[in-house]
Amino acid sequence: MREQGIDQKDIAEADLRTRRGVFRAVAFRDPVDGHEHMALVRGDVRGRGDVLVRMHSECMTGDIFGATRCECGDQLGAALDAIVREGAGVLVYLRGHEGRGIGLVAKVRTHILQDDQGLDTVDSATAIGLPVDVRDYGPAARILRHLGVRSVRLMSNNPDKVRALESYGVLVAARMPLLVPVSDDNVRYLTAKRDRLGHDLPQLDAAVLGEAPVSEVH
Repeated sequence: MREQGIDQKDIAEADLRTRRGVFRAVAFRDPVDGHEHMALVRGDVRGRGDVLVRMHSECMTGDIFGATRCECGDQLGAALDAIVREGAGVLVYLRGHEGRGIGLVAKVRTHILQDDQGLDTVDSATAIGLPVDVRDYGPAARILRHLGVRSVRLMSNNPDKVRALESYGVLVAARMPLLVPVSDDNVRYLTAKRDRLGHDLPQLDAAVLGEAPVSEVH
């Protein structure tokens, strides 16, 4: 059975002028999850392979308010910078992914448990009876197909994102690390992501050795 695509009536496109220059903003309503998502496109990606791509899960606290508990806001900025340097690429901003899919209210409740009881990002979710990660990357796959992207170099430290995107038929030619500096505010969070969720975060080892990691895409 062929997977449902995005209907043209559920897509709107316009230029978006930002501090980093002009992107093509492609807003779309996904036919499966019903959320309205956004793809920011730089350059001509149609029919191209090995396109630089970031699937970014929404994080209001990090992306908008600059919270330092997580690295989300830093990764968002670093991914956009990398796409600008490349001259072409796509950032898919995925709504409904707050707190790895548990929602904003629940996420803030996990923060209370982390602060008051010392639980990590995994145990604080399960302690209130919620799953650790319920995100679906189908919307990203569908918009990438709509944009005509043949294959991607995925900016992510999470190998599970590669498997998830490939499960929807998108070829991932490479995974590009997207590392941010370790700080007193985010070290517990990053450590849990490495040790409990399998993220590839070598800058944690560098921090232990006293080296200064730099936010960059390799």
